[in-house]
Amino acid sequence: MKKILLLMALVPHLLMAQQSLSIETLWKFSRVSEPCVSPDGKLAIYGVKTYDVKANKGTNIIYSKSIAGGDAKALTEQTQNAFSARFTPDGKKISYLSVVEGEVQLFEMNLDGQSKTQVSKVKGGINGYKYSPTMTHVAYVADVKLDLNVKEIYPDLDKCNGRIINELYYRHWDAWHDYAYSHLFISDYKNGELVGIPKDIMQGERFDCPVPPHGDDDAYNWSPNGNLLAYDCKKLNGTEDALSTNTDIYLYNLNLGSTQNISEANKGYDKSPQFSPDGSKIAWLSMPTPGYESDRNTLVMHDLKANKGIQKLTHNFDFSLEHFAWADNQKLVFTAIIAGTKQVCLYNPLLRSMSQVVILSSGNHDYGSFCYFMHNKKPMILAAKMSINMPTELFMFEPNKHEAASQFSFANKDLLAQTQMGKVEKRMVKTTDNKDMLVWVIYPPNFDATKKYPTLLYCQGGPQSAVSQFFSYRWNFQLMAAQGYIVVAPNRRGLPGFGSEWNDAIQGDYGGQCMKDYLSAIDDVSKEAYVDKNKLAAVGASFGGYSVYWLAGNHNKRFKSFIAHCGMFNMESWYGTTEEMFFANSDNKGPYWDQKSSPNNFDASPHKFVKNWDTPILVIHNEKDYRVPLNQGMEAFTAAQVKGVKSRFLYFPDENHWVVKPQNSILWQRVFFDWLDQTLK
Repeated sequence: MKKILLLMALVPHLLMAQQSLSIETLWKFSRVSEPCVSPDGKLAIYGVKTYDVKANKGTNIIYSKSIAGGDAKALTEQTQNAFSARFTPDGKKISYLSVVEGEVQLFEMNLDGQSKTQVSKVKGGINGYKYSPTMTHVAYVADVKLDLNVKEIYPDLDKCNGRIINELYYRHWDAWHDYAYSHLFISDYKNGELVGIPKDIMQGERFDCPVPPHGDDDAYNWSPNGNLLAYDCKKLNGTEDALSTNTDIYLYNLNLGSTQNISEANKGYDKSPQFSPDGSKIAWLSMPTPGYESDRNTLVMHDLKANKGIQKLTHNFDFSLEHFAWADNQKLVFTAIIAGTKQVCLYNPLLRSMSQVVILSSGNHDYGSFCYFMHNKKPMILAAKMSINMPTELFMFEPNKHEAASQFSFANKDLLAQTQMGKVEKRMVKTTDNKDMLVWVIYPPNFDATKKYPTLLYCQGGPQSAVSQFFSYRWNFQLMAAQGYIVVAPNRRGLPGFGSEWNDAIQGDYGGQCMKDYLSAIDDVSKEAYVDKNKLAAVGASFGGYSVYWLAGNHNKRFKSFIAHCGMFNMESWYGTTEEMFFANSDNKGPYWDQKSSPNNFDASPHKFVKNWDTPILVIHNEKDYRVPLNQGMEAFTAAQVKGVKSRFLYFPDENHWVVKPQNSILWQRVFFDWLDQTLK
């Protein structure tokens, strides 16, 4: 009888464990970020963001946990959105940003979360910060208005909202230029306060640091002695800025009040400078090809004492780098995109191998931001990790002992225990030119190979963004599988992680081999008896949206439904309305008017194949998307309607290239699956 009662008590838990992932459940997951370890290697802090769907907003809470183990402790309140938490250089306090009276300011608190005090009172607020290692200064980012608007030029037109535009880059990513620029300031710091008159080290410059739209606090760092501040900046503006990726590394000398460009020879991206622990060297991420934003990211170094110019470090390692940190004065740890995953690697100049790189981790997962630190005289790595089956959590391991990695944070433990995930399969598919292509296949929970399933071809954006082990809150493969769909996600031509040749192959070839790769992937998986070949759909965003539009006119009756989000539809009108012209010129080999014929590029523009459209299509587009402007979605929907093709248009007036607001995201998912249910099921 006791056994029966025990089994009955377990039944509710067992049933909960069998629930498939739902749209609403997806927004219950906590989002873990920003791991940071104290200088003594004993305590870690990190952020956990949760969302209130009804309030339509998220709140980030700072947690701490001993490296030795134990429970995590919340240091800030649910009512207080606190973020960008770090230990002060002396390890005695935790600094963070929070909003007070509508402005973001710098705060400090004790290691136990007590005695919260406001450090900065900068008019207009700040956007980022870094303490100097000596704790005598704080560098912070704040906006400086340098340009005049129409009302200031013509004071009598005080109700006029017009703009006078003389150059490009009048709008970028999701905002029109606000006549202001993000500048780096240095302020004296004493007794927990910013004191004295802060110095704008970019005074009068019409440039930004960090570089928009995605620059962050990695853009600037102090030297160990606090005498130098290194930062990245693209010191171009207007049309010249829109046409170039030439971002450089600058050294500001506090003692001399002077600034030096140390990467002037390279005309591509140079970003995220970091000093070695002894301050003798500085390393950063570099892309050598001018104008090519998806070039392979490599590590380079400048010896400040020897002054021998720029030394290439990982140029023989044919994978693109992301985050990095110095391990000691010789070695560097970094993450890299490798074969559909993101792994932790070590650069060691003492190795005899050509690349001098050791891959420290393995497995089907993505590692993101990390901390390299010493604990009990042993090197350790605390890193953010995710997979298709798991939202981000923190894991800890010793370098070269990744197989013993232990989970450190458990923000989603209970919810994951209640959620059944589908099987993820790594499949190798032969392409039309006899290459091996990695394809992720995600199956519905409780998959039954004797049944037939509708199947989705996922088309990746970027166009050079990895189809890795990401856990997305929009394009979530497990959520798609939970609705009864098999998902086919190919690493087609033009994606990083398979060498430079594979990554670069998409340039000037949008309508070429990458499209053949998509068809190779779906055709290969469709050979399986459990795939319903009469119920296939293609879905994707950005370049993935382009891919969907292109396939809609060239799929030879394979698909029964399409969904395109913020996709490029008419390449000529897109070229004339997008903002980052360096991207448009690089990927398309120049403007359309300079090309005699480009059969796989401008001539392959999806709008030129609308005559073949005969399949239902859902078009999604956002008002504030200036990378792929709204007219692209409107043109596609108009074409479908005039052609008499079953179609729907989902429009968001307050979103950019992404959909990030909770209720908008839930609507996105509901319309997405409603459309698939209507057209496939």
